[in-house]
Amino acid sequence: MLSFCIVDDDAVSRRMLQTIIEKSGVGEVLGMASGGVEGKLLVLDENPDVVLIDLLMPDQDGIKTITRLKQEGYEGKYVMISQVENKEMISKAYQAGIEFYIQKPINRVEVKAVLGKVSEQWRMARYLKEIKQSIAKLDDLSSEPAGTRKKHDAKEIMRMILMDMGIIGESGSHDIIEMMSWLIGRHQGVGFPPLKALYEVGARTSKPEGGDIEKEGKALEQRVRRTVIAALSNLASIGLTDYSHPKFERYAPLYFDFEDVRLKMREIDEKCPQEKRKVNIKKFLQVLYLETLDKMKNQ
Repeated sequence: MLSFCIVDDDAVSRRMLQTIIEKSGVGEVLGMASGGVEGKLLVLDENPDVVLIDLLMPDQDGIKTITRLKQEGYEGKYVMISQVENKEMISKAYQAGIEFYIQKPINRVEVKAVLGKVSEQWRMARYLKEIKQSIAKLDDLSSEPAGTRKKHDAKEIMRMILMDMGIIGESGSHDIIEMMSWLIGRHQGVGFPPLKALYEVGARTSKPEGGDIEKEGKALEQRVRRTVIAALSNLASIGLTDYSHPKFERYAPLYFDFEDVRLKMREIDEKCPQEKRKVNIKKFLQVLYLETLDKMKNQ
């Protein structure tokens, strides 16, 4: 949820903006100021994600306030609010660093639409920052002397991925890891085999010699299916809590079909089971196989 500060010399506008922000559920207002000088001190003290700031104020206008905030090191986003229609003034505001412009008198629909766009930009910026941090960590590892880095084998990589999805404790996770390990060790460069062939390989690995391979293959298929569905449920639950959560954004669209994720989220949110659907097991295993190969290659 985003945090806001409002800087506007009009008390009515401040109250309206606060009400719209808090009732829309997009965030919380940390503080409000009636002028640019006071607003600068407020923003530096509270460090909000977004500043809603009036263009024209008697003591210090919005553009000058933004300029001084940037000089002081504040890195949040700005939304300008004003009844001024002068294109040159608005252009200067954008050059100063505002993201959006809200025209006075304040319109609830317009404000909610702008705040939605700001929220989306903020989530994307946070996601990109996390990616950059991850890349920086990988660069640090790459700079270590040869021979000092620990290289992970296929099973370790898969365990980390399945642990991230919260399913490493599921019985089917062991089956998935064994099947994909066999595929990586004996099948590189060849097309992905049918699921039935993989289940047979898994059954022969887990069943003692002389056992019923067909029966074990069906049992293994059910274990794998339950495990993949558990991963879908875990990710859907994360997405309902925080749609921008790195794990949800990373794994949900990559390992599952969008429609399956959407329906599972609805099922959890409405607390009522939906019609049984076939989860795409082959897609899940293919992505795990390819991602493991890629991580091994880039160690």
